[in-house]
Amino acid sequence: MKTPRFRWLALFGLGLSLVPALAQPPAGFAPIPVQSIFRPLQAQGTADDALASGRVVAGTYGPAPRASKRWRIAFLFPHMKDPYWSGVAYGVISEARRLGVAADILPASGYDDLQGQLKKMDQAIAARYDAIVLSPISMTANNASIAKARAAGITVLELANDSRSDELDLKVTTSLRGMGLEATRWVIRDAQRRGLKSINLALLPGPMGAGWVKGEVDGTRIAAQEAAIEVNILDIRYGDSERGLQSELTARILARHGRRLDYLLGCTGCAPAALAPLKAAGLSDRVRVVAYDLTSDIAHLIRTKAIAAAADTRGVSQARVAINAAVNLLEGRGGERPHTILVKLGMVDQQNLASYPFDSSIAPEGYKAQLSYVPPKE
Repeated sequence: MKTPRFRWLALFGLGLSLVPALAQPPAGFAPIPVQSIFRPLQAQGTADDALASGRVVAGTYGPAPRASKRWRIAFLFPHMKDPYWSGVAYGVISEARRLGVAADILPASGYDDLQGQLKKMDQAIAARYDAIVLSPISMTANNASIAKARAAGITVLELANDSRSDELDLKVTTSLRGMGLEATRWVIRDAQRRGLKSINLALLPGPMGAGWVKGEVDGTRIAAQEAAIEVNILDIRYGDSERGLQSELTARILARHGRRLDYLLGCTGCAPAALAPLKAAGLSDRVRVVAYDLTSDIAHLIRTKAIAAAADTRGVSQARVAINAAVNLLEGRGGERPHTILVKLGMVDQQNLASYPFDSSIAPEGYKAQLSYVPPKE
């Protein structure tokens, strides 16, 4: 990775500009720490491949000015079954209202519903949205539909989930490998504080084939190899993030490994689902659960000490960057366009719980997910 030349760079629009640290941004969210990655970089690569091969510039992404027209933007989510996507929906709809654009969230029914997401994409193309922001279910199976939308003249961005498409106008995500690295490094530090010389892990990363799942597992493996103590990954169980399935997978892990296990790492739907089987097995006090990402449920479980810690991809911030970037692209703003924008990861545990900026990650308490916003006619 190349060292950024300037410490205080801000990304307003899609080009870089030198902005004084105390300059007043447009009304909206506080500027979001990001890494912008510029070409040339590896073809058909992931966001982490881009991070390794492209020109990386650290800075912030600030709120865009209000749109000049009522652009229509479709957001294709894998599902709305857990609080992570509710937080992303909050980021989308709140910014659509501020920007004065129309937003429709079109969820599939889960990570096992690739065909449903492809059908939603066809519907969005047929409806001639000005832009489509896709959170792909598959690393490669969504690529043909991305190319189809671009061929129809529709601006296409990627949000949160990754793919290997080279047809996108822009990726907005985070280091998915970083999710695994940060969560596992926390586990290793915690084990060292406890005086453990070796630890046994099990992973519930989510559905096989999803880009974020591969990132979690790759990051965990890298952190385990680099650790100063022995780290053994005893089991990895893949599956949709639906709670019932994840509870069943946890029970299988415990039946096989039982008291050999020290830590269990799981995705946003997976980590909370592991708690009941651990309690039933009498292992709640022995096995510490760490989440690969943060939701409102997981934040509550950290407060109650049921979950020890969570990495944080800052889903609300990713959504804010994505919709603002879509508007900037449609308005033709900015200079050199990055290939990928990575939102900086966070990590939350008991030590920083009281001061953690949860508004960058989760929806306000009591928020009911809204899937559509149409600005009033002026």
